Amino acid sequence: MARLYRVLVPVSDIEAAQEFYESVLGASGKRVSPGRHYFDCEGTILACFDPQADGDGYAAKPNPEPLYIAVSDLQATYEACRGAGARFSEGAPPGVGPLGEIANRPWGEESFYAADPFGNSLCFVSRDSVFTG
Repeated sequence: MARLYRVLVPVSDIEAAQEFYESVLGASGKRVSPGRHYFDCEGTILACFDPQADGDGYAAKPNPEPLYIAVSDLQATYEACRGAGARFSEGAPPGVGPLGEIANRPWGEESFYAADPFGNSLCFVSRDSVFTG
């Protein structure tokens, strides 16, 4: 049996990424290298990765598809995203409902879509409504 244990989120400024994700996730995480900051999301690591800061010699390219994150308090996370500089006009795939608003999705999840300051698409889902198929 396989287990997903780390997801890379490409960023172009590791310090700004740390600040954004600390604010949104409500956790400080851990700097593990000059260009990597890890956040433990109940056993799966959300790894902010700045390849330039890590000396890898190439620029980060944002993930085009949403990263889904279940949260206990969707409204508080929405407000944290607003305060941290998330972009609400980006992030949602076509046909899922209103951009940047908390809404009930056709598959039953209550969620909102946004993009982090680096263009990574994110979807925050109420933990009580997570649909896994």
